[in-house]
Amino acid sequence: MSEPIVALEAVSRRFVKPLDFAARTANLFGAGMHEAVVHAVDGVGLAIEPGEVVGLVGESGCGKSTLGRIAAGLLPPSDGRVTFRGAAIEALEGEAGRRAKLKLQMIFQDPMASLNPRMRVIDLVGEAPVVHGIVSRAQQQDYVDGLLDKVGLDPGYRHRYPHQFSGGQRARIGIARALAVRPEFLVCDEPVAALDVSIQAQVLNLFVALRNELQLTYLFISHDLGVVEHLSDRVVIMYLGRVVEIAATEALFSNPNHPYTQALLANAPRITSKKQRFTPIAGEIPSPFTPPTGCHFHPRCPHAMPRCRSERPALTEIAPGHLSACHLNDAGQTPAA
Repeated sequence: MSEPIVALEAVSRRFVKPLDFAARTANLFGAGMHEAVVHAVDGVGLAIEPGEVVGLVGESGCGKSTLGRIAAGLLPPSDGRVTFRGAAIEALEGEAGRRAKLKLQMIFQDPMASLNPRMRVIDLVGEAPVVHGIVSRAQQQDYVDGLLDKVGLDPGYRHRYPHQFSGGQRARIGIARALAVRPEFLVCDEPVAALDVSIQAQVLNLFVALRNELQLTYLFISHDLGVVEHLSDRVVIMYLGRVVEIAATEALFSNPNHPYTQALLANAPRITSKKQRFTPIAGEIPSPFTPPTGCHFHPRCPHAMPRCRSERPALTEIAPGHLSACHLNDAGQTPAA
């Protein structure tokens, strides 16, 4: 194994909502109110190899986007650390640190919200490479034209504003903007979720082509299992801030181990399925303000046992390259699909 391009080591992230004036006043009279703490990411460890595409999957609110922002260096972790080519991101300083951080970029889910509506495409895409000295101001237009052509847009659109484009075209602008500073690692936060299916396929094929051409590494966040299966080399399953299973794509889709993964795949629509009855996962996803003790999935798990309610399962290797966090594996049992 080569050195990971990005590694997350026991990373956690908590968001604290301070008490407002009324709550602080009530505490003066013994109300006993406390700050609200959201446990968005809880002790996640993940190493991503150069050139790899890692798919990150989970329900809404499980912490996927927060983990992606931490991996891209946009959010500092509350605990643990993130490394880029072996060096801790928070320790990178000066010119070398600035250059290293440019190698980590993020493509956001909603391009209309992430693109400044008052800026033209030539500035949206070309401002950062000029500021960071990648190209000169005189080279900016040619550089932007090349990027627009690379992502499948007409360079003649360079002077348009974001509202003058379709959703698929705005997604391509977001990709061009990320590529403008010549990154090595891209965090893609559900970049095709808001697009029509036909446009999704075009953008996904663009990601594949760019990966091969530019030797890029992706952390691809999605709730669409079909997209992840098509694009990823390895899949990471998250539930309520924790990673519950990691495996090569083919191994995970053919032989899921964790009960949560099994439930997700059982309800994924398939063209070959006939008269399939879809059964939603029992119960509601717990609140990140008060996550369950032990295994976070135990209130919804059909195989839960007393140990699951009190002890957090470790993410352990059950087969070469296949990791799962389930007490049934420790007991010598295989979670039944």
